[in-house]
Amino acid sequence: MRHTRIALVLAAASLTLGGCAALGLGKDKTGDSSAAAGGGKQWIVVDQGKATPSPSESFGKPTATPTVSLSAPTPDPSCTRIWPRTEPVMIPVEVTPGSGSLTVEWPTQYNSNYRVTAVLQGVVVGRQPEPVWQDVPAGTGCAVSTTITGLTSGAAYIVWLDAPNTGRERDGTRHLYSGRSGVVYPQ
Repeated sequence: MRHTRIALVLAAASLTLGGCAALGLGKDKTGDSSAAAGGGKQWIVVDQGKATPSPSESFGKPTATPTVSLSAPTPDPSCTRIWPRTEPVMIPVEVTPGSGSLTVEWPTQYNSNYRVTAVLQGVVVGRQPEPVWQDVPAGTGCAVSTTITGLTSGAAYIVWLDAPNTGRERDGTRHLYSGRSGVVYPQ
């Protein structure tokens, strides 16, 4: 019994100190343990005295995105305006700078009311100021428009749009309910 315990302790010690290599596990026929463990080629092959090979060409091809398309449905089929393409989940927003103001326009969405704000992009130390939202009623035409006033001329802003009551599709996904502009500067 004592010899069995000693044999078990020695076997455990050799596995602990030498790992699986002590039993010859994890090596392929050439003695390379990395190919057998990963089941394929090594990610980077480095040979002593030879340069590392350059990365190979990646799979897939980039596809061009059209610059202009209708990205949001309009409630009125007679609307012919084409809005600039945005991210697929964003309502397109067009901003026209004015004197200390920004005029914001977007397509009417599912008879929803809206709220819009202009967020100053300057660096603020400490707690960020809460944005001041301006409520906008649901539109009746092809587009909805509002003007945000009281802005600093020449300062950088991003306009955010929220349409909280756009509803849902049959599968439960939300209709488009938010949008944002790029950086804009009031005159």
